[in-house]
Amino acid sequence: MVEKEKQSVDPATQEMIEKAAQDGIRVAFERAATMKACPIGAEGSCCSLCAMGPCRVMAPKGKEETLDERRNRVGVCGATPETISARNFARKVAAGTASHGDHGRFMARFFLAVAKGELPGYEIKDEQKLLLLALELGVKIADRDKGEIAAEVAKLLIQEFGKQEGELLFLKRAPEKRQRLWRELGVSPRGIDLEVAEALHRTHMGTDQDYQDLLDLSVRVALADGWGGSMIATEIQDIVFGSPVPVAGKINLGVLKEEEVNIIVHGHEPQLAEMLAVVAQSPEMIQYAKTKGARGINLAGMCCTANEMLMRRGLPVAGNFLQQELAVVTGALEAMVVDVQCIMQGLVDTARCYHTRIVTTDPRAKIQGATHMPFDEHRALESAQAIVRLAVDNYVNRGKNIRIPRHTTPLIAGFTYESINYMLGGSFRGSFRPLNDNIINGRIRGVAGVVGCNNPRTPHDASNLAMVKELIRNDVLVLQTGCMAMASAKAGLMVPEAAQFAGEGLASVCEAVGMPPVLHMGACIDNSRILIAAAAMVNEGGLGDDLSKLPVAGAAPEWMSEKALAIGQYFVGSGIFTVFGVTWPTIGSQEVTEYLFRSFEDKFGGKWAFEPDPVEAARLMIGHIDKKRKALDLDRGKGRLLVDMGMRRGLDAA
Repeated sequence: MVEKEKQSVDPATQEMIEKAAQDGIRVAFERAATMKACPIGAEGSCCSLCAMGPCRVMAPKGKEETLDERRNRVGVCGATPETISARNFARKVAAGTASHGDHGRFMARFFLAVAKGELPGYEIKDEQKLLLLALELGVKIADRDKGEIAAEVAKLLIQEFGKQEGELLFLKRAPEKRQRLWRELGVSPRGIDLEVAEALHRTHMGTDQDYQDLLDLSVRVALADGWGGSMIATEIQDIVFGSPVPVAGKINLGVLKEEEVNIIVHGHEPQLAEMLAVVAQSPEMIQYAKTKGARGINLAGMCCTANEMLMRRGLPVAGNFLQQELAVVTGALEAMVVDVQCIMQGLVDTARCYHTRIVTTDPRAKIQGATHMPFDEHRALESAQAIVRLAVDNYVNRGKNIRIPRHTTPLIAGFTYESINYMLGGSFRGSFRPLNDNIINGRIRGVAGVVGCNNPRTPHDASNLAMVKELIRNDVLVLQTGCMAMASAKAGLMVPEAAQFAGEGLASVCEAVGMPPVLHMGACIDNSRILIAAAAMVNEGGLGDDLSKLPVAGAAPEWMSEKALAIGQYFVGSGIFTVFGVTWPTIGSQEVTEYLFRSFEDKFGGKWAFEPDPVEAARLMIGHIDKKRKALDLDRGKGRLLVDMGMRRGLDAA
């Protein structure tokens, strides 16, 4: 066993790693320590696309290659290391885009059924956002009820997945200069599914064998995610479940309760979580739990479903990706209810050693050994009741090996484009102007999106925290989603009081507005909110005419999934410098890496970087932000004094 302090910086996680070891349970941390990553696959130098391989084309370490050696380092079909590396990269981006796209498609079909009144228990909660979206898409709203309007909007969004011609509708949300560049480079996505399918074809053995062409293709695929599938899903979820507003919550494994039925919902799609919340809070089910000896029912979230429930209902968050098995190790969890994406198969083996039931609910994501209880949206209330009842009935099977870490942290979540607009400008003059002004006058140096997963190949949460603290200390406002948002929340960086850790300029803005220096913007699907916020900064004026001119940067310091690569590629393709940590999947090919890290900037205005040291990565981001500030000739003066609430009270008293 590796020392728990080297596996995570989070005290609750450290405690449960220790308990898992005492209980003889292998969790992801131990599996990562005992199973070394394949160096050839990690560098993108292995091709397994046909039965002539797998072919390894890894360059010799510590040795200069001759030209003949270089020419002979190819696959059986003659594929060069560059082609193999680019194929692997493009396929990962396509898989990530397919994951978010399938989520978006699922939500669009769900939205249509809600609009038609076919799903009892669901309704349109944000009618204003529906009407604004309808107007944007050219849907008539006069003399029509919201069901009719929603149905037409839903049909338009469903068409985005199978569209064969034209461009995705939401591309128009990008600055005009960026739209023209995409068209000139031939990377404007047509249909979401079309781009994924073409990428799989072109990366098939013997098809596209120009590494630059393959990497340019991967931009078009990724843009179909950020400005397509992900953005569609976020818009629909806001309309149906309500647009998030800043809300207080709690996070970490300490949110589990010893004398209540504990249920964790884990995954990415909010329909299930929404109905479980309704049922778990119903007087009838709470009374049923009491008949089993429990005081009540405690519903908490894990991973991105947790972010959805937190933003809209203020429900507690049990933890991020690498904490899922540890929630079971507490011995206090009656059921973990899962749907799709980021669900570890190891949950089932861990649960066998305790009383926890692992319940799969989606036909696309079954796990051998788990209990499958299909969630039927047409009978959503009944489906949710059956799942919660199973958990309640399991309460009596708890053993005595229970240990819940006493670690929780408060946080504020729900900072969407709309809520930031209101927070900065007020209800009558909602605007990004205050943000732009404070970037121009130098109080805020720039903005960084720090997103992504956890990866047991690096200490849990450590890279995120080191990076985020370095950024805010240097007056960079940080926007976060997904598991990285949870890491910052557990460290106390998502409350207004965290302004004490920020530089003087950023702290003054946070104190005046009453906001944290690190803003929680939602689940990983909600990275599209960051794109919309960036576009709003351009449209507000004073910071250039394109996303590539903004003093902004992106990062995923602990990434692990193909979705993360798709997210990073749509940020880069949108003109934003993006740095990843842990590992990089093309370092086996110098040419491919150089193209992504340097030549991409000439084409797209954004580029990649790889830096496993999070502080050094943050400094790369700050250096990029300073370069953009210099190009914009921004005033570094501090301008007018910002008056916070305490100072206002002093003025009133005087």
